[in-house]
Amino acid sequence: MGDNLKSGFVTLIGRPNVGKSTLMNRLIGQKIAITSKKPQTTRNRIQTVYTDEKKGQIVFLDTPGIHKAKNKLGEYMVNVAERTLQDVDVILWLVEPSNFIGAGERHILEKLARAATPVILIINKTDTVKKEEILSYIDTYRKEYDFAEIVPLSALRGENTEILPDLIFKYLPYGPMFYDEDTVTDQPERQIVAEIIREKSLHALDEEIPHGIAVTVERMKERRKGGITDIDATIVCERDSHTGIIIGKGGAMLKKIGSNARFEIERLLGARVNLKLWVKVKKDWRDSDYLIKNFGYREENG
Repeated sequence: MGDNLKSGFVTLIGRPNVGKSTLMNRLIGQKIAITSKKPQTTRNRIQTVYTDEKKGQIVFLDTPGIHKAKNKLGEYMVNVAERTLQDVDVILWLVEPSNFIGAGERHILEKLARAATPVILIINKTDTVKKEEILSYIDTYRKEYDFAEIVPLSALRGENTEILPDLIFKYLPYGPMFYDEDTVTDQPERQIVAEIIREKSLHALDEEIPHGIAVTVERMKERRKGGITDIDATIVCERDSHTGIIIGKGGAMLKKIGSNARFEIERLLGARVNLKLWVKVKKDWRDSDYLIKNFGYREENG
């Protein structure tokens, strides 16, 4: 590899549900960031790594959404997200296609003005609007801020996403790669497994339970013989009434969550998995400093 490699850190910001995780998965080409219809599914800064042997390496930090915090967990997530803006080489800001810039976007524009980092604006979900309307959306945002680039695309359909890596490299500093070429994420496997179980729980429970659930992985051990990995995990919810919903009639809901998660984890690990799930109640864990730390959303990881 030559000396003309570029390597740097890039963060994705945007309001909840704008498609950050979908774009991440599209760029990296395998599933790592969890996706759900519910906001606040991405809790930790998932570092994903895009390597191009000739050009260099882009390390993505997929931050929690920047929004006004409602509780301690929310505050923590916002602090992590805002601090990231100062620490990266390029910011990717994802917005929905619209001529209206709402309060949430204005809040982000204020934060960007303080960051002095090149910002690439991504107008996502272009598959949901008429092509001729896109120019007016670009114009609306162009007047608000001096963006390094503006890219309309559809992360879901993969339309126009292929040009992004080259645009990002344009703004990265020259330097050696941070990770081996085959690294895709630096998240420990346990954390990814916990996120997969959490995602499957949110999907299965749909609107029945707000996003007040966390997952802890107590044990993850590969058996010496037979290539099976045993995983013990606990779904933690905030109310007694939630346990019954998560377990379901005759354990049907927990079974469904377990088999959906196991399928995904087996794909991730490339091995057979024996998954055992428990459900526990910890009241108001989102407002307790101790419990938030206990579930791995640590400030120093941010």
